[in-house]
Amino acid sequence: MRSRRIPGRQVVNVGSRLDGGTVAGLRPRLHEAVDRGEGDLVVDLSGLEMIDAAGLGVLVGTHRRALRAERRLVLRGVPPRVMRVLAITRLHRVIAVEMPEAAVA
Repeated sequence: MRSRRIPGRQVVNVGSRLDGGTVAGLRPRLHEAVDRGEGDLVVDLSGLEMIDAAGLGVLVGTHRRALRAERRLVLRGVPPRVMRVLAITRLHRVIAVEMPEAAVA
């Protein structure tokens, strides 16, 4: 997981998997990013190939932590397969998803 700061935003890149095998290492890093940053916390999922219930749980937990810190969690670069999972679980209505400009136009 890489992180970089942009004025008013913090961007965190997640690797190819967000599942039971990776959440133990990722959860504390995301929570630290929420606690130490300011503005939107943007989680870039463009390289994500696999997500499971544990991964969704980490996103929901990070979203709640961000709200308590008066911040916003934004998902960027969500692959179509992952977007379908977010839609089925209705998380796309709870967690902000940044849409590519081509999709908006």
